[in-house]
Amino acid sequence: MILPALLTSAGFNIVICIGFFSLYSILRKQPYNLKVYFGQRLAQLQPGQKSQYYFFDRLIPSAGWLVKAWEASDDDICACGGIDGLVFIRLIVFCIRIFSVAAVLCIFIVLPVNLFGQAIDQTSPETQMDIFTIRNVPEGSTGLWAHFFSLYVISVSAYVLLYIEFKNVARMRLEQAIRFPRKPSHYTVLVRGIPWSPGESYSEVVSKHFTSWYNVSYLAHQMVYQSGAIQKLMTETEKIYNVLKESTPINQYVQPITLEALPPTNPLKIVAAETETAFKKHKHKHKSDMKGQECAAAFVFFRTRYAAMVASHTIQSKDPMLWVSDFAPEPHDVYWANLCIPYRYLWIRKTLVFIGTILFSVWFLLPTTLVQGLCNIALLESTFPFLKGVSERFYANIISGYLPSLVLTFFVLLVPPVMLMFATLEGAVSRSGRKKSACCKAIIFFFWNIFLYNLFTGTWWDRMRLLTVSGLKDMAILLGNLVPGQAPFFMTYIMTTGWASLAYELMQPFVLIVNWFCQFVLMRKEGYGDLYTFPYHTEVPRTLLFTLLGFTFAILAPLILPFLLVYYFFAYFVYRNQILNVYITRYNTNGNYWPVAHNAAVFSLVVMQTIASIIFGMKNFGTASGFALILIIFTLLFNLYCRHKFLPLFTNKAVQDLIEMDRHDEHSGKLEEILSRLLSSYNNVGVFSGNHPTDLLSPEYEIHNDDPMVVTRRKEGETRFGFLVCYC
Repeated sequence: MILPALLTSAGFNIVICIGFFSLYSILRKQPYNLKVYFGQRLAQLQPGQKSQYYFFDRLIPSAGWLVKAWEASDDDICACGGIDGLVFIRLIVFCIRIFSVAAVLCIFIVLPVNLFGQAIDQTSPETQMDIFTIRNVPEGSTGLWAHFFSLYVISVSAYVLLYIEFKNVARMRLEQAIRFPRKPSHYTVLVRGIPWSPGESYSEVVSKHFTSWYNVSYLAHQMVYQSGAIQKLMTETEKIYNVLKESTPINQYVQPITLEALPPTNPLKIVAAETETAFKKHKHKHKSDMKGQECAAAFVFFRTRYAAMVASHTIQSKDPMLWVSDFAPEPHDVYWANLCIPYRYLWIRKTLVFIGTILFSVWFLLPTTLVQGLCNIALLESTFPFLKGVSERFYANIISGYLPSLVLTFFVLLVPPVMLMFATLEGAVSRSGRKKSACCKAIIFFFWNIFLYNLFTGTWWDRMRLLTVSGLKDMAILLGNLVPGQAPFFMTYIMTTGWASLAYELMQPFVLIVNWFCQFVLMRKEGYGDLYTFPYHTEVPRTLLFTLLGFTFAILAPLILPFLLVYYFFAYFVYRNQILNVYITRYNTNGNYWPVAHNAAVFSLVVMQTIASIIFGMKNFGTASGFALILIIFTLLFNLYCRHKFLPLFTNKAVQDLIEMDRHDEHSGKLEEILSRLLSSYNNVGVFSGNHPTDLLSPEYEIHNDDPMVVTRRKEGETRFGFLVCYC
């Protein structure tokens, strides 16, 4: 890629970002866009609260949202986005820190060495960008010590920062467990693979098993039923509630209320009574058919947290495919549609998903090859004669500079939804687990198809007539010699997929258009009513892909670092704003995204060190090449140490903490109250207009399970979870 093409791409993306950011600062002030840009804040809206902007102020772009995003504390982020939201922000901060160190070293030390290397003919247009890379450094040059020094400083800095962040996230998980000690999942075990017994229902089999082997600690169980008419009734009730809520002023239901306090003619009370009557009739009608609808899965409740932990980590039968037990997800995190999947069929589903992922990756090679072809117009002209003369047109820089990354970006948009579908087909039992699984699949997909395959196809297109590959040694030489030349393409990709995606994320154009359609065409006063959770399966893989690009090209082509830093600095403000204002939190992995990010960062370090070792060897700098290999071994040992030290805190619960919390509840006399709430915690799945409460068994929440409409209340002065909840 030539320099004018890179500048053309930069110009397009800068104009798009400035335009979208300015437009966002105006649209967010308009009252009819409230649900688009302040979905999170709707849960905290106070009665009589009005917009603080006057008419003319609403038409002037401003940077007030940047100031508010900057001033928000970690506690504010955690309160709105949970630990997962805070962990994602910590990932952005880690990238800013490590690439700031890399930029200082590589821009002021490595880049001058590359620029004055004199190893490449600087008169050729095709090598305009290569003079900024390590390819311009002659073999055996003493200037390679600058690259070696930067490699070691960046690696050691990454070790320190990764260790600190891993330690901090592990500490946050422990603090979260202490802060919210009465989660239903602490007492509940999800049991699947329940064996069928002739003449007995699944419920009777579960009761007999746990009464026999856990007689002291076993409390009760709740069977999982197939989705049928009752679930349809609940869905219809949910829709009625949404319509009713939209036709009523929002401030009317912000304060905690009860159904008894409403007048008899109130529409909410009428719908609640009709729903309760219909539900009781339907339940009585189908009571005799319930045994046939039972699934081989159940929620089993225990009297203590310790007993639940023992049951979840114990093989219940000699056949590991039967009585499979694990800690249950939180009630609002359960993915009910997958609970009835027979456990013995899960391995088949996972195998089919694995095959589907491979086929999707193979299909994705077609647009990737097309993209790399667009970057090489001269080669395309020689291969396809009918394209001759395109490189001389005025739009040639647009085709080779902006169009390839734009085409690849459009195809990349397909990846997260497809991976989320694959994660669902695998049989994930929790919504957070499903999104985390999709995130891991997307990371692997991006690393292979976007990074590695683009490297190989790009280098092959660039030098297909000059080099031949006959073995692994020739492949290593090809990769080491030509990888730096792919830096300009990834610079344009960072601008198009990174910078522009932040502008798109901030604007929310799809939701904005749907909201306008609902308000001005369908004449719905409240507009588009759906609220979304944070798309971790989209944003985490993108961020980690840019981390891989930054580590790989830091010492090879330092010019990529300013583009990355611009992305991460704006991402810091944009994602903080979105977590605080837009996205709601219905479920959390409690920081389990950090081990994924840690492993991806370690992989990026290994890639950086491997390519550096190959290039040092090609440049007749054997000493640095050997020490780079030693650095790879040290990186793997560092990762092994972190996994042994911190990873158990993410996969297990501390017995000491569980027993202490059990003793505290028993001595305080609150155990019976907690257990009574526990038995109904997985019965009701309602409609939440905001974040779900974290500690459902805490006495601050008063739940009336006899009423179909339930009002969840918290302590006075805390309005975060003061939402109206609909239950059947």
